Amino acid sequence: MPEPMRGADLLVRCLEAADVRYVFGVPGEETLDLVDALDRSSIRYILTRHEQGAAFMADVWGRLTGEVGVCASTLGPGATNLITGIADAYLDRAPVLAIAGQGATKRLHKRSHQIIDLTKLFSAVTKRSKRIDDSESIAELVAEALSTATTHPPGPSFLELPENIAGATTDAAVIRVSPPAIPRAHDALIDDAVARLMVARRPLVLIGSGAVRCRSTEALEAFVEALGAPFTTTFMAKGAISDRHPLALATTGLSENEHSRCGFDQADRVIAIGYDLIEYDPANWHRDPEQSILHIDVTPAECDRAFVPDLSLVGEVSDTLARLTHALRDRDRSMGGDWAAPLRERFEHHRADAADSDAFPVKPQRLLHELREVLAAEDVVISDVGAHKVWIAYQWPTYVANTCVISNGFAAMGIGLPGAIAAKLAFPERNVVAATGDAGFLMNAQELETAVRLELALVVLVWNDNGYGLIEWHQERHFGRSNDVTFGNPDLLRFAESFGARGFRVENAGDLAPTLRAAIDCGTVAVIDCPVDYRENLRLTERLGRLTCNN
Repeated sequence: MPEPMRGADLLVRCLEAADVRYVFGVPGEETLDLVDALDRSSIRYILTRHEQGAAFMADVWGRLTGEVGVCASTLGPGATNLITGIADAYLDRAPVLAIAGQGATKRLHKRSHQIIDLTKLFSAVTKRSKRIDDSESIAELVAEALSTATTHPPGPSFLELPENIAGATTDAAVIRVSPPAIPRAHDALIDDAVARLMVARRPLVLIGSGAVRCRSTEALEAFVEALGAPFTTTFMAKGAISDRHPLALATTGLSENEHSRCGFDQADRVIAIGYDLIEYDPANWHRDPEQSILHIDVTPAECDRAFVPDLSLVGEVSDTLARLTHALRDRDRSMGGDWAAPLRERFEHHRADAADSDAFPVKPQRLLHELREVLAAEDVVISDVGAHKVWIAYQWPTYVANTCVISNGFAAMGIGLPGAIAAKLAFPERNVVAATGDAGFLMNAQELETAVRLELALVVLVWNDNGYGLIEWHQERHFGRSNDVTFGNPDLLRFAESFGARGFRVENAGDLAPTLRAAIDCGTVAVIDCPVDYRENLRLTERLGRLTCNN
Protein backbone atom coordinates (compact mmCIF):
# COMPACT_ATOMS: atom_id res chain seq x y z
CA MET A 1 0.00 0.00 0.00
CA PRO A 2 1.26 3.54 -0.74
CA GLU A 3 2.15 5.64 2.27
CA PRO A 4 -0.50 8.21 3.26
CA MET A 5 0.11 11.69 1.91
CA ARG A 6 -1.70 14.99 1.44
CA GLY A 7 -4.06 15.33 -1.47
CA ALA A 8 -1.81 18.07 -2.85
CA ASP A 9 1.19 15.71 -2.76
CA LEU A 10 -0.74 13.07 -4.71
CA LEU A 11 -1.80 15.63 -7.30
CA VAL A 12 1.79 16.75 -7.79
CA ARG A 13 3.00 13.15 -8.05
CA CYS A 14 0.43 12.61 -10.80
CA LEU A 15 1.88 15.61 -12.65
CA GLU A 16 5.39 14.21 -12.19
CA ALA A 17 4.27 10.87 -13.62
CA ALA A 18 3.04 12.77 -16.69
CA ASP A 19 6.49 14.40 -17.08
CA VAL A 20 5.25 17.90 -16.29
CA ARG A 21 8.29 20.17 -15.99
CA TYR A 22 6.81 23.52 -14.98
CA VAL A 23 3.79 24.91 -13.20
CA PHE A 24 3.19 28.62 -13.84
CA GLY A 25 1.22 30.54 -11.27
CA VAL A 26 0.55 32.92 -8.41
CA PRO A 27 0.09 31.39 -4.93
CA GLY A 28 -2.69 32.08 -2.46
CA GLU A 29 -3.97 31.00 0.92
CA GLU A 30 -6.07 28.22 -0.57
CA THR A 31 -3.08 26.78 -2.50
CA LEU A 32 -0.57 26.66 0.37
CA ASP A 33 -0.47 22.85 0.34
CA LEU A 34 -0.19 22.71 -3.46
CA VAL A 35 2.72 25.16 -3.63
CA ASP A 36 4.44 23.36 -0.74
CA ALA A 37 4.02 20.02 -2.54
CA LEU A 38 5.51 21.50 -5.72
CA ASP A 39 8.49 22.77 -3.71
CA ARG A 40 9.16 19.17 -2.62
CA SER A 41 8.87 17.80 -6.16
CA SER A 42 10.93 17.66 -9.36
CA ILE A 43 8.57 20.20 -10.96
CA ARG A 44 9.72 23.81 -11.09
CA TYR A 45 7.16 26.32 -9.90
CA ILE A 46 7.41 29.50 -11.98
CA LEU A 47 6.11 32.42 -9.95
CA THR A 48 4.47 34.91 -12.31
CA ARG A 49 3.28 38.45 -11.64
CA HIS A 50 -0.26 37.92 -12.87
CA GLU A 51 -2.38 34.82 -13.37
CA GLN A 52 -3.13 35.82 -16.96
CA GLY A 53 0.59 35.68 -17.65
CA ALA A 54 0.73 32.22 -16.07
CA ALA A 55 -2.10 30.97 -18.30
CA PHE A 56 -0.46 32.39 -21.43
CA MET A 57 2.83 30.71 -20.48
CA ALA A 58 1.09 27.36 -20.06
CA ASP A 59 -0.73 27.96 -23.35
CA VAL A 60 2.41 28.66 -25.41
CA TRP A 61 4.37 25.91 -23.63
CA GLY A 62 1.70 23.39 -24.61
CA ARG A 63 1.55 24.63 -28.17
CA LEU A 64 5.32 24.57 -28.72
CA THR A 65 6.18 21.32 -26.97
CA GLY A 66 3.02 19.24 -27.33
CA GLU A 67 3.29 18.58 -23.58
CA VAL A 68 0.59 19.69 -21.16
CA GLY A 69 1.24 23.22 -19.92
CA VAL A 70 0.12 23.64 -16.32
CA CYS A 71 -0.93 26.84 -14.56
CA ALA A 72 -2.27 27.34 -11.06
CA SER A 73 -4.03 30.05 -9.11
CA THR A 74 -5.90 30.58 -5.91
CA LEU A 75 -9.70 30.91 -5.73
CA GLY A 76 -11.94 33.82 -6.77
CA PRO A 77 -10.07 36.68 -8.48
CA GLY A 78 -6.97 34.55 -8.92
CA ALA A 79 -8.97 32.00 -10.87
CA THR A 80 -10.88 34.55 -12.93
CA ASN A 81 -7.55 36.09 -13.96
CA LEU A 82 -6.69 32.79 -15.65
CA ILE A 83 -9.72 32.89 -17.94
CA THR A 84 -8.31 34.88 -20.88
CA GLY A 85 -5.24 32.68 -21.23
CA ILE A 86 -7.28 29.51 -20.85
CA ALA A 87 -9.76 30.71 -23.48
CA ASP A 88 -6.81 31.34 -25.76
CA ALA A 89 -5.59 27.78 -25.24
CA TYR A 90 -9.13 26.54 -25.92
CA LEU A 91 -9.48 28.18 -29.33
CA ASP A 92 -5.80 27.82 -30.29
CA ARG A 93 -5.96 24.09 -29.43
CA ALA A 94 -3.15 23.99 -26.84
CA PRO A 95 -2.95 21.18 -24.25
CA VAL A 96 -3.22 22.89 -20.85
CA LEU A 97 -4.24 21.96 -17.32
CA ALA A 98 -5.47 24.82 -15.14
CA ILE A 99 -5.72 24.23 -11.41
CA ALA A 100 -7.42 26.67 -9.07
CA GLY A 101 -7.62 26.51 -5.32
CA GLN A 102 -11.01 26.80 -3.69
CA GLY A 103 -12.45 27.37 -0.24
CA ALA A 104 -13.20 24.38 1.95
CA THR A 105 -16.08 22.19 0.80
CA LYS A 106 -18.11 23.14 3.91
CA ARG A 107 -18.38 26.68 2.46
CA LEU A 108 -19.34 25.83 -1.10
CA HIS A 109 -23.08 25.40 -0.52
CA LYS A 110 -23.59 29.03 0.52
CA ARG A 111 -22.57 32.59 -0.27
CA SER A 112 -19.10 32.94 1.17
CA HIS A 113 -16.00 35.14 0.90
CA GLN A 114 -14.42 34.88 -2.61
CA ILE A 115 -16.47 31.79 -3.47
CA ILE A 116 -17.88 31.42 -6.98
CA ASP A 117 -18.65 28.26 -8.95
CA LEU A 118 -15.35 27.86 -10.77
CA THR A 119 -16.22 24.60 -12.49
CA LYS A 120 -19.21 26.25 -14.14
CA LEU A 121 -17.16 29.32 -15.05
CA PHE A 122 -14.37 27.32 -16.69
CA SER A 123 -16.72 24.90 -18.46
CA ALA A 124 -17.25 27.50 -21.19
CA VAL A 125 -13.54 27.66 -22.11
CA THR A 126 -12.27 24.14 -21.43
CA LYS A 127 -12.83 20.64 -22.74
CA ARG A 128 -13.51 19.37 -19.22
CA SER A 129 -14.05 21.19 -15.92
CA LYS A 130 -14.26 19.30 -12.62
CA ARG A 131 -14.16 19.87 -8.87
CA ILE A 132 -12.15 17.45 -6.73
CA ASP A 133 -14.64 16.52 -4.02
CA ASP A 134 -12.50 14.06 -2.07
CA SER A 135 -8.83 13.16 -1.89
CA GLU A 136 -9.43 9.57 -3.03
CA SER A 137 -10.54 10.79 -6.48
CA ILE A 138 -7.51 13.01 -7.14
CA ALA A 139 -5.50 10.52 -9.20
CA GLU A 140 -8.50 9.60 -11.36
CA LEU A 141 -9.46 13.21 -12.02
CA VAL A 142 -5.90 14.32 -12.82
CA ALA A 143 -5.46 11.39 -15.22
CA GLU A 144 -8.78 12.24 -16.87
CA ALA A 145 -7.83 15.93 -17.15
CA LEU A 146 -4.43 15.18 -18.69
CA SER A 147 -5.89 12.69 -21.15
CA THR A 148 -8.62 15.12 -22.18
CA ALA A 149 -6.11 17.94 -22.70
CA THR A 150 -4.00 15.87 -25.09
CA THR A 151 -6.75 14.05 -26.99
CA HIS A 152 -7.22 15.54 -30.47
CA PRO A 153 -8.05 18.27 -30.87
CA PRO A 154 -6.04 19.24 -27.77
CA GLY A 155 -7.22 21.92 -25.38
CA PRO A 156 -7.42 22.91 -21.73
CA SER A 157 -8.84 21.01 -18.78
CA PHE A 158 -9.69 22.56 -15.42
CA LEU A 159 -9.54 21.21 -11.87
CA GLU A 160 -10.89 22.98 -8.81
CA LEU A 161 -9.05 21.93 -5.62
CA PRO A 162 -10.75 22.88 -2.31
CA GLU A 163 -8.22 23.67 0.40
CA ASN A 164 -9.43 20.95 2.77
CA ILE A 165 -9.11 18.32 0.02
CA ALA A 166 -5.57 19.50 -0.73
CA GLY A 167 -4.64 19.02 2.91
CA ALA A 168 -6.57 15.78 3.51
CA THR A 169 -4.72 12.49 3.87
CA THR A 170 -4.98 9.84 1.15
CA ASP A 171 -3.28 6.56 0.32
CA ALA A 172 -4.51 6.45 -3.28
CA ALA A 173 -1.96 5.57 -5.96
CA VAL A 174 -0.81 7.58 -8.96
CA ILE A 175 -2.54 6.72 -12.24
CA ARG A 176 -0.32 7.02 -15.31
CA VAL A 177 -1.93 8.29 -18.49
CA SER A 178 -1.31 6.50 -21.78
CA PRO A 179 -1.44 8.53 -25.00
CA PRO A 180 -4.76 8.03 -26.78
CA ALA A 181 -4.64 5.76 -29.82
CA ILE A 182 -5.07 7.46 -33.20
CA PRO A 183 -6.92 5.57 -35.94
CA ARG A 184 -5.54 4.81 -39.38
CA ALA A 185 -7.27 5.96 -42.55
CA HIS A 186 -8.91 3.09 -44.42
CA ASP A 187 -6.97 1.68 -47.41
CA ALA A 188 -9.96 2.01 -49.73
CA LEU A 189 -10.26 5.72 -48.93
CA ILE A 190 -6.54 6.19 -49.59
CA ASP A 191 -6.97 4.58 -53.01
CA ASP A 192 -10.00 6.77 -53.73
CA ALA A 193 -8.06 9.91 -52.75
CA VAL A 194 -5.11 8.99 -54.98
CA ALA A 195 -7.42 8.43 -57.95
CA ARG A 196 -8.95 11.89 -57.45
CA LEU A 197 -5.58 13.57 -57.01
CA MET A 198 -4.26 11.98 -60.21
CA VAL A 199 -6.89 13.79 -62.30
CA ALA A 200 -6.71 17.16 -60.53
CA ARG A 201 -5.41 19.79 -62.94
CA ARG A 202 -4.75 22.60 -60.41
CA PRO A 203 -4.58 21.16 -56.89
CA LEU A 204 -3.80 23.50 -54.00
CA VAL A 205 -2.70 22.33 -50.54
CA LEU A 206 -4.04 24.26 -47.54
CA ILE A 207 -2.02 23.50 -44.40
CA GLY A 208 -3.60 24.26 -41.03
CA SER A 209 -2.33 24.25 -37.48
CA GLY A 210 -3.43 20.64 -36.94
CA ALA A 211 -0.63 19.48 -39.22
CA VAL A 212 1.91 21.31 -37.07
CA ARG A 213 0.43 19.92 -33.83
CA CYS A 214 0.80 16.42 -35.28
CA ARG A 215 4.49 17.06 -36.05
CA SER A 216 3.87 16.19 -39.70
CA THR A 217 6.25 18.62 -41.39
CA GLU A 218 8.51 16.06 -43.12
CA ALA A 219 5.55 14.09 -44.41
CA LEU A 220 3.91 17.33 -45.59
CA GLU A 221 6.88 18.36 -47.69
CA ALA A 222 7.21 14.92 -49.26
CA PHE A 223 3.49 14.88 -50.13
CA VAL A 224 3.53 18.37 -51.66
CA GLU A 225 6.51 17.48 -53.81
CA ALA A 226 5.02 14.18 -54.95
CA LEU A 227 1.78 15.96 -55.85
CA GLY A 228 3.62 18.86 -57.46
CA ALA A 229 1.08 21.29 -56.02
CA PRO A 230 1.53 24.77 -54.52
CA PHE A 231 0.69 25.14 -50.84
CA THR A 232 -0.49 27.88 -48.52
CA THR A 233 -0.59 27.88 -44.72
CA THR A 234 -2.88 29.48 -42.19
CA PHE A 235 -1.42 31.99 -39.73
CA MET A 236 -0.94 29.31 -37.08
CA ALA A 237 0.69 26.86 -39.49
CA LYS A 238 3.42 29.19 -40.76
CA GLY A 239 6.65 27.25 -41.28
CA ALA A 240 4.94 23.86 -41.61
CA ILE A 241 6.93 23.82 -44.84
CA SER A 242 9.63 26.44 -45.33
CA ASP A 243 8.63 29.63 -47.13
CA ARG A 244 11.81 29.10 -49.14
CA HIS A 245 10.21 26.08 -50.81
CA PRO A 246 9.60 26.69 -54.53
CA LEU A 247 5.93 25.65 -54.18
CA ALA A 248 5.18 28.05 -51.32
CA LEU A 249 2.41 30.63 -51.75
CA ALA A 250 1.47 33.48 -49.43
CA THR A 251 -0.09 32.78 -46.06
CA THR A 252 -3.89 32.55 -45.92
CA GLY A 253 -5.99 34.42 -43.37
CA LEU A 254 -6.43 38.12 -44.11
CA SER A 255 -9.89 39.60 -44.01
CA GLU A 256 -9.04 41.55 -47.17
CA ASN A 257 -8.29 40.31 -50.63
CA GLU A 258 -4.95 38.50 -50.67
CA HIS A 259 -2.56 36.76 -53.05
CA SER A 260 -3.35 33.25 -51.88
CA ARG A 261 -7.03 33.81 -52.63
CA CYS A 262 -6.18 33.90 -56.31
CA GLY A 263 -4.77 30.42 -55.85
CA PHE A 264 -8.01 29.23 -54.27
CA ASP A 265 -10.05 30.82 -57.04
CA GLN A 266 -8.00 29.04 -59.72
CA ALA A 267 -7.68 25.66 -58.00
CA ASP A 268 -9.96 22.77 -58.97
CA ARG A 269 -9.21 20.77 -55.80
CA VAL A 270 -8.15 21.91 -52.32
CA ILE A 271 -6.37 19.43 -50.09
CA ALA A 272 -6.98 20.71 -46.55
CA ILE A 273 -4.49 19.17 -44.10
CA GLY A 274 -5.02 19.86 -40.40
CA TYR A 275 -7.28 22.78 -41.28
CA ASP A 276 -9.33 24.21 -38.41
CA LEU A 277 -12.34 26.43 -39.13
CA ILE A 278 -11.42 28.53 -36.07
CA GLU A 279 -8.36 29.82 -37.91
CA TYR A 280 -10.06 31.19 -41.01
CA ASP A 281 -13.67 31.08 -42.18
CA PRO A 282 -13.87 28.78 -45.22
CA ALA A 283 -16.41 31.13 -46.79
CA ASN A 284 -13.48 33.48 -47.42
CA TRP A 285 -11.63 31.04 -49.65
CA HIS A 286 -14.10 28.37 -50.80
CA ARG A 287 -16.32 30.44 -53.04
CA ASP A 288 -16.91 27.93 -55.84
CA PRO A 289 -19.30 25.13 -54.83
CA GLU A 290 -17.93 23.00 -57.68
CA GLN A 291 -14.43 23.06 -56.19
CA SER A 292 -13.63 19.71 -54.56
CA ILE A 293 -12.16 19.44 -51.05
CA LEU A 294 -10.10 16.58 -49.62
CA HIS A 295 -9.98 16.71 -45.81
CA ILE A 296 -6.98 15.14 -44.03
CA ASP A 297 -6.83 15.28 -40.24
CA VAL A 298 -6.95 13.29 -37.02
CA THR A 299 -10.60 14.24 -36.53
CA PRO A 300 -13.56 14.52 -38.94
CA ALA A 301 -14.30 17.87 -40.54
CA GLU A 302 -16.56 20.20 -38.62
CA CYS A 303 -19.86 20.85 -40.38
CA ASP A 304 -19.93 24.14 -42.25
CA ARG A 305 -21.89 25.09 -45.35
CA ALA A 306 -18.69 26.41 -46.97
CA PHE A 307 -16.57 23.40 -46.00
CA VAL A 308 -18.13 20.13 -47.13
CA PRO A 309 -15.36 17.74 -48.21
CA ASP A 310 -16.23 15.23 -50.91
CA LEU A 311 -13.72 12.88 -49.27
CA SER A 312 -12.21 12.74 -45.76
CA LEU A 313 -9.15 10.81 -44.61
CA VAL A 314 -9.37 10.63 -40.84
CA GLY A 315 -6.31 9.20 -39.14
CA GLU A 316 -2.75 9.90 -38.05
CA VAL A 317 -1.68 12.69 -40.40
CA SER A 318 1.92 11.66 -41.09
CA ASP A 319 0.83 8.09 -41.82
CA THR A 320 -1.93 9.25 -44.17
CA LEU A 321 0.41 11.58 -46.05
CA ALA A 322 3.14 8.96 -46.32
CA ARG A 323 0.71 6.47 -47.89
CA LEU A 324 -0.58 9.08 -50.33
CA THR A 325 2.96 10.10 -51.23
CA HIS A 326 4.01 6.51 -51.88
CA ALA A 327 1.04 5.92 -54.16
CA LEU A 328 1.55 9.17 -56.07
CA ARG A 329 5.22 8.40 -56.71
CA ASP A 330 4.32 4.93 -57.96
CA ARG A 331 1.89 6.42 -60.45
CA ASP A 332 4.29 9.17 -61.57
CA ARG A 333 1.81 12.01 -61.51
CA SER A 334 2.94 14.87 -63.74
CA MET A 335 1.58 18.38 -63.27
CA GLY A 336 2.76 19.69 -66.58
CA GLY A 337 4.15 22.90 -65.07
CA ASP A 338 3.87 24.96 -61.90
CA TRP A 339 0.47 26.59 -62.40
CA ALA A 340 0.84 28.96 -59.41
CA ALA A 341 4.30 30.34 -60.26
CA PRO A 342 2.95 33.76 -61.44
CA LEU A 343 1.06 34.19 -58.15
CA ARG A 344 4.20 33.41 -56.18
CA GLU A 345 6.28 35.90 -58.14
CA ARG A 346 3.71 38.65 -57.62
CA PHE A 347 3.63 38.05 -53.87
CA GLU A 348 7.42 38.12 -53.56
CA HIS A 349 7.47 41.42 -55.43
CA HIS A 350 4.76 42.72 -53.10
CA ARG A 351 6.65 41.60 -49.97
CA ALA A 352 9.82 43.36 -51.11
CA ASP A 353 8.03 46.71 -51.32
CA ALA A 354 9.40 49.25 -48.80
CA ALA A 355 11.70 46.63 -47.21
CA ASP A 356 14.64 49.02 -47.71
CA SER A 357 12.79 52.26 -46.95
CA ASP A 358 14.76 54.79 -44.85
CA ALA A 359 11.55 56.52 -43.72
CA PHE A 360 11.02 57.11 -40.02
CA PRO A 361 9.00 56.05 -38.07
CA VAL A 362 10.04 52.67 -39.43
CA LYS A 363 7.78 51.03 -41.98
CA PRO A 364 6.50 47.56 -40.99
CA GLN A 365 8.10 46.05 -44.10
CA ARG A 366 11.54 47.37 -43.14
CA LEU A 367 11.14 46.17 -39.57
CA LEU A 368 10.27 42.63 -40.66
CA HIS A 369 13.06 42.55 -43.24
CA GLU A 370 15.73 43.60 -40.73
CA LEU A 371 14.46 41.23 -38.03
CA ARG A 372 14.51 38.32 -40.48
CA GLU A 373 18.09 39.18 -41.38
CA VAL A 374 19.34 38.97 -37.78
CA LEU A 375 17.45 35.82 -36.71
CA ALA A 376 18.33 32.25 -37.63
CA ALA A 377 15.73 29.94 -39.15
CA GLU A 378 15.20 28.11 -35.84
CA ASP A 379 14.83 31.27 -33.73
CA VAL A 380 11.34 31.95 -32.40
CA VAL A 381 9.07 34.96 -32.85
CA ILE A 382 6.01 35.20 -30.61
CA SER A 383 3.50 37.61 -32.06
CA ASP A 384 1.17 39.53 -29.80
CA VAL A 385 -2.17 40.69 -31.21
CA GLY A 386 -2.64 43.98 -33.02
CA ALA A 387 -1.80 45.56 -36.37
CA HIS A 388 1.68 44.06 -36.20
CA LYS A 389 0.13 40.56 -36.10
CA VAL A 390 -1.36 41.13 -39.55
CA TRP A 391 2.01 42.18 -40.95
CA ILE A 392 3.82 39.25 -39.34
CA ALA A 393 1.21 36.74 -40.46
CA TYR A 394 1.17 38.03 -44.00
CA GLN A 395 4.80 38.93 -44.67
CA TRP A 396 7.11 37.22 -42.15
CA PRO A 397 9.12 34.50 -43.94
CA THR A 398 9.01 31.38 -41.75
CA TYR A 399 11.32 28.46 -42.38
CA VAL A 400 10.70 26.04 -39.50
CA ALA A 401 7.45 24.93 -37.86
CA ASN A 402 6.63 26.47 -34.47
CA THR A 403 9.06 29.35 -34.92
CA CYS A 404 6.33 31.93 -35.58
CA VAL A 405 3.67 31.68 -32.89
CA ILE A 406 0.46 33.59 -33.58
CA SER A 407 -2.72 33.46 -31.53
CA ASN A 408 -5.43 33.39 -34.16
CA GLY A 409 -8.19 31.39 -32.53
CA PHE A 410 -8.99 33.56 -29.53
CA ALA A 411 -6.47 36.22 -30.63
CA ALA A 412 -5.84 37.61 -27.15
CA MET A 413 -3.76 40.73 -26.65
CA GLY A 414 -1.08 40.45 -23.98
CA ILE A 415 0.24 37.02 -25.00
CA GLY A 416 3.55 38.25 -26.45
CA LEU A 417 5.83 38.62 -23.42
CA PRO A 418 4.43 35.67 -21.39
CA GLY A 419 4.58 33.55 -24.53
CA ALA A 420 8.21 34.51 -25.09
CA ILE A 421 9.05 33.43 -21.53
CA ALA A 422 7.52 30.01 -22.21
CA ALA A 423 9.32 29.76 -25.54
CA LYS A 424 12.68 30.56 -23.98
CA LEU A 425 12.11 27.91 -21.30
CA ALA A 426 11.22 25.42 -24.03
CA PHE A 427 14.13 26.36 -26.31
CA PRO A 428 16.88 27.94 -24.17
CA GLU A 429 19.43 27.58 -26.99
CA ARG A 430 17.40 29.69 -29.45
CA ASN A 431 16.91 33.41 -29.73
CA VAL A 432 13.35 34.37 -28.80
CA VAL A 433 11.65 37.64 -29.75
CA ALA A 434 8.27 38.85 -28.56
CA ALA A 435 6.90 41.08 -31.32
CA THR A 436 4.27 43.21 -29.63
CA GLY A 437 2.46 46.50 -29.94
CA ASP A 438 2.73 49.10 -27.20
CA ALA A 439 -0.84 48.28 -26.12
CA GLY A 440 -0.32 44.54 -25.93
CA PHE A 441 3.04 44.93 -24.19
CA LEU A 442 1.62 47.00 -21.35
CA MET A 443 -1.16 44.49 -20.75
CA ASN A 444 1.35 42.07 -19.26
CA ALA A 445 4.50 44.18 -18.95
CA GLN A 446 4.82 43.14 -15.30
CA GLU A 447 6.16 39.80 -16.56
CA LEU A 448 9.42 41.61 -17.36
CA GLU A 449 10.23 41.02 -13.71
CA THR A 450 9.54 37.30 -14.16
CA ALA A 451 11.84 37.10 -17.16
CA VAL A 452 14.62 39.03 -15.38
CA ARG A 453 14.30 36.91 -12.23
CA LEU A 454 14.54 33.73 -14.32
CA GLU A 455 17.63 35.17 -16.06
CA LEU A 456 16.17 34.61 -19.50
CA ALA A 457 17.84 36.29 -22.46
CA LEU A 458 14.95 37.32 -24.69
CA VAL A 459 13.94 40.38 -26.69
CA VAL A 460 10.69 42.34 -26.51
CA LEU A 461 10.33 44.29 -29.75
CA VAL A 462 7.69 46.97 -29.20
CA TRP A 463 6.01 48.32 -32.34
CA ASN A 464 5.20 51.73 -30.90
CA ASP A 465 2.44 53.86 -32.41
CA ASN A 466 0.87 55.29 -29.21
CA GLY A 467 -2.46 53.71 -29.96
CA TYR A 468 -4.60 50.76 -30.86
CA GLY A 469 -3.32 50.59 -34.42
CA LEU A 470 -5.45 47.69 -35.62
CA ILE A 471 -8.69 49.34 -34.46
CA GLU A 472 -7.63 52.63 -36.03
CA TRP A 473 -7.02 50.71 -39.26
CA HIS A 474 -10.56 49.33 -39.20
CA GLN A 475 -12.06 52.70 -38.29
CA GLU A 476 -10.29 54.40 -41.20
CA ARG A 477 -11.51 51.71 -43.59
CA HIS A 478 -15.11 51.86 -42.41
CA PHE A 479 -15.61 55.54 -41.61
CA GLY A 480 -12.68 57.40 -43.19
CA ARG A 481 -11.63 58.65 -39.74
CA SER A 482 -10.61 57.32 -36.34
CA ASN A 483 -11.48 58.20 -32.77
CA ASP A 484 -10.61 57.19 -29.18
CA VAL A 485 -7.71 54.91 -30.08
CA THR A 486 -4.66 56.94 -29.06
CA PHE A 487 -2.91 57.05 -25.69
CA GLY A 488 0.36 57.99 -24.04
CA ASN A 489 3.17 55.62 -23.13
CA PRO A 490 5.84 55.69 -20.46
CA ASP A 491 9.47 56.05 -21.47
CA LEU A 492 9.88 52.41 -22.50
CA LEU A 493 13.66 52.52 -22.21
CA ARG A 494 13.55 53.65 -18.57
CA PHE A 495 10.56 51.43 -17.92
CA ALA A 496 12.58 48.39 -19.00
CA GLU A 497 15.58 49.45 -16.96
CA SER A 498 13.43 49.85 -13.84
CA PHE A 499 12.79 46.08 -14.01
CA GLY A 500 16.49 45.32 -14.42
CA ALA A 501 16.16 44.73 -18.17
CA ARG A 502 18.12 46.50 -20.92
CA GLY A 503 16.35 49.25 -22.81
CA PHE A 504 16.98 50.22 -26.44
CA ARG A 505 15.38 52.85 -28.64
CA VAL A 506 15.39 53.08 -32.44
CA GLU A 507 15.97 56.72 -33.47
CA ASN A 508 16.07 56.25 -37.25
CA ALA A 509 15.73 53.45 -39.78
CA GLY A 510 19.48 53.03 -39.99
CA ASP A 511 19.58 52.24 -36.26
CA LEU A 512 17.27 49.27 -36.64
CA ALA A 513 19.64 46.44 -37.63
CA PRO A 514 22.44 47.29 -35.15
CA THR A 515 19.89 47.81 -32.37
CA LEU A 516 18.32 44.42 -33.04
CA ARG A 517 21.72 42.75 -32.97
CA ALA A 518 22.76 44.53 -29.78
CA ALA A 519 19.54 43.52 -28.03
CA ILE A 520 19.84 39.89 -29.11
CA ASP A 521 23.49 39.74 -28.02
CA CYS A 522 23.14 41.54 -24.67
CA GLY A 523 22.60 38.32 -22.74
CA THR A 524 19.58 39.44 -20.73
CA VAL A 525 16.01 40.67 -21.14
CA ALA A 526 15.96 43.48 -23.69
CA VAL A 527 13.14 45.86 -24.64
CA ILE A 528 13.34 47.73 -27.94
CA ASP A 529 11.17 50.81 -28.41
CA CYS A 530 10.68 51.05 -32.18
CA PRO A 531 8.33 53.75 -33.55
CA VAL A 532 6.33 52.28 -36.45
CA ASP A 533 4.56 54.04 -39.31
CA TYR A 534 1.13 52.42 -39.48
CA ARG A 535 0.06 54.63 -42.35
CA GLU A 536 1.24 51.58 -44.29
CA ASN A 537 -1.88 49.75 -43.05
CA LEU A 538 -4.25 51.63 -45.33
CA ARG A 539 -1.72 51.46 -48.15
CA LEU A 540 -1.73 47.67 -47.79
CA THR A 541 -5.53 47.67 -47.86
CA GLU A 542 -5.53 49.78 -51.02
CA ARG A 543 -2.96 47.58 -52.77
CA LEU A 544 -4.78 44.37 -51.93
CA GLY A 545 -8.07 45.97 -52.92
CA ARG A 546 -6.66 46.54 -56.41
CA LEU A 547 -5.38 42.96 -56.60
CA THR A 548 -6.89 40.88 -59.38
CA CYS A 549 -6.00 37.35 -60.33
CA ASN A 550 -5.15 38.32 -63.88
CA ASN A 551 -2.30 40.77 -63.36
